[in-house]
Amino acid sequence: MDYVPLGHSGMKVSRYILGTLTFAGTHGFEALGNLDVANARRLVDMAIDAGVNAFDTANLYSKGDAEKVLGAALAGKRDKVLVFSKGRSEVEEGPNGGGASRVHLTRQLEGTLARLNTDWLDLYFIHQWDGVTPIEETVETMSGFVKAGKIRYWGISNYSGWSLAKTAMIAKQPGLVPPVAHQIYYTPEAREAEYELIPAGEEFGIGAMIWSPLGQGLFGGRVKADGAAPQGTRQGAEGWKEPFVSDWDRFARVLKAVEQVAAETGRSVPQVTLAWLRDRPGINSIVLGARTAEQLADNLASDDLTLSPEQAARIEAAGRPHPLYPFWHRAMWGLDRPTPSERVYLEGHRQTVGM
Repeated sequence: MDYVPLGHSGMKVSRYILGTLTFAGTHGFEALGNLDVANARRLVDMAIDAGVNAFDTANLYSKGDAEKVLGAALAGKRDKVLVFSKGRSEVEEGPNGGGASRVHLTRQLEGTLARLNTDWLDLYFIHQWDGVTPIEETVETMSGFVKAGKIRYWGISNYSGWSLAKTAMIAKQPGLVPPVAHQIYYTPEAREAEYELIPAGEEFGIGAMIWSPLGQGLFGGRVKADGAAPQGTRQGAEGWKEPFVSDWDRFARVLKAVEQVAAETGRSVPQVTLAWLRDRPGINSIVLGARTAEQLADNLASDDLTLSPEQAARIEAAGRPHPLYPFWHRAMWGLDRPTPSERVYLEGHRQTVGM
């Protein structure tokens, strides 16, 4: 397992991280997984044995019960691993039951620490952009957590390019602590993050950490090209709406390319997907989620898979995002002076527009 510095920080994180959305399975999260402490501990031990040194959770997952399960599963191991969590989601009733305000985040962080049975978090994310709370208040709050020793580093998740940039610029003021990571949704099919988020993160020293790299089951090996999924999978769960797929024909092309490479390499669709993502420009770490030990073992086994340049390019071309403005214009006329972090993506757009 490789370890990389997370963004502009000295904290080294394994390329694969174990996520905990499947832990507990209560309070509306039943369809996503229901791992109890014993089964969660089995996955935690498997991950550690494979070299994983970080575990990701959130107060939103099963309304805090996933944090409780993770805390119990890590009993006796806390000092040897990194633990990440998130706040901001509306998890309580009342006007301050959600958001990135000082009052909400302070209360939620204390609850998270108690549920995880730890005195600190190694990384704490703002789970969503809050367009109501002044960003200065949020940055000051997170900086205060760092200085108080409650968290080591902080990050953001599911932000837009401009909100990431605004947060990073505010955090550069004297006395404040900048974020070092952002969690984004990114798969061979869902590549909107390439427009601005991945390059912006690189420019500001904010490392990209991928959540749900298998598209919440779309690239789990059991979903068909038209999106049909068997019961017992996340995509087969009644009432589950994520992820949004804007073009199912495009998804079918991408899935076909991944399946072809899987056949060529003798590996599974999830393994090929993870290997492709791991080598994409600007990607730091990938959060793996699993309902069973078998799923986790298959995902972890992708660590030694390296696709050929031709295989990686085939998957890239099948899912390349449309060159929206201003990216098509920069691809046509701005490649004489590209920012290094955006070059590879602009070159793809340039191929699409026929330059």
